[in-house]
Amino acid sequence: MVGLPAVGWSGLGEAERDLVTSAEVLLGAPRHLGLVPEVEGQERHAWPSPLRPQLPGFLDAYSDRRVVALASGDPLVAGIGSTLVDLLGTDAVRVHPAVSSVALAGARMGWDAATFDVVRIASEGAQEVRPLLAPGRRLVALSRDAGTPAAIAGVLGEAGFGLSVVTVLGDLGTPAETRRESLAATGVDGEVPALNVVCVACATDQPEADGSPVPGLPDDAYENDGQLSKRVVRAAALAHLRPSGDELLWDLGAGAGSVAIEWCRAVRGSRAIAVERDGERAARITRNARHLGVPGLQVISGVNADALTWLPAPDAVFVGGGADTNLLHTVLSMIKPGGRLVVHAVTVETETLLLDLHASLGGELARLSVESLGPLGRFRGWVPARPVVQWSLVTPSADGTRQEDPAR
Repeated sequence: MVGLPAVGWSGLGEAERDLVTSAEVLLGAPRHLGLVPEVEGQERHAWPSPLRPQLPGFLDAYSDRRVVALASGDPLVAGIGSTLVDLLGTDAVRVHPAVSSVALAGARMGWDAATFDVVRIASEGAQEVRPLLAPGRRLVALSRDAGTPAAIAGVLGEAGFGLSVVTVLGDLGTPAETRRESLAATGVDGEVPALNVVCVACATDQPEADGSPVPGLPDDAYENDGQLSKRVVRAAALAHLRPSGDELLWDLGAGAGSVAIEWCRAVRGSRAIAVERDGERAARITRNARHLGVPGLQVISGVNADALTWLPAPDAVFVGGGADTNLLHTVLSMIKPGGRLVVHAVTVETETLLLDLHASLGGELARLSVESLGPLGRFRGWVPARPVVQWSLVTPSADGTRQEDPAR
């Protein structure tokens, strides 16, 4: 892989130019392929779309050829380099990086690399920044297009961070480089280069405005019809599910999608599929995911066990509603070794099922009772919520041993 600087071919060293011109096959985005001179007899191909599903077959066609792939800056900084290394292995990929736009942005801002978070914006609404917002935090956002800076400013304003300073750095590393600063509350007006990076110094005068990724968002953060895992119970479930980067959660009977959403918010790179039988609720989950900063959450309508067999195997599963013998046996047959399973029950029938499973498979069984202070006539009293029985299990690892749940 060869990383291209913003100025393109003229910014490459001699060794990198030789790699590009001697390649039998040159791969890259159309913009990157257009930045290097034509070579007689060289094949050139743009990446397939959608990328990840088609990439293995795409690369197999060139397995016996000398292949060079082009990318922007450092291919391993929010680029395709990581995808290729994961797919092919470190021995099959040699990376020649240029200075990344992240490094250039840090240099222009005078920010130490350890003092800011990097976020890649893939959605039109730039909701990916929302889970990262906290007073004093710095963000470097890799934009999707020219509309991203205005979208980021809009998200900041909605989240109570209108006092944040937004710096738009355009065409970094080229003679046409630009810089524009404004408060998020005033927005980003005027023409913005399509190639831009947005730097945000988060600030707020609203103490409650905090995008902490710690599970347990307030219940009113979610649009819901009452089918919602309540805050304390939700936090307890996520403690046993243990979100981790690049792992997949199934949230079955997802309701408002709160567990899947907080799984994705907790650790960047974690993935989730929310399965909800009711179509209206499924649409509501999509809206909640966008509003709370995880627009990439996959939502599927349909919750019967037959609908799960075509999904990718999960690392963790949460069953918040509709648990039955057939569903749980399907889940246990598909979850990866060492996977984490959490099931909630509010009915006696489901509770009985969990008692039987606990007796045969082990795990931890707990009854969660929460009381909240509320009005009682002229005074106050404790108002109990419906108790929830929680069964949590860590499945045997690949060598057959059962791991202890550290949340116990």
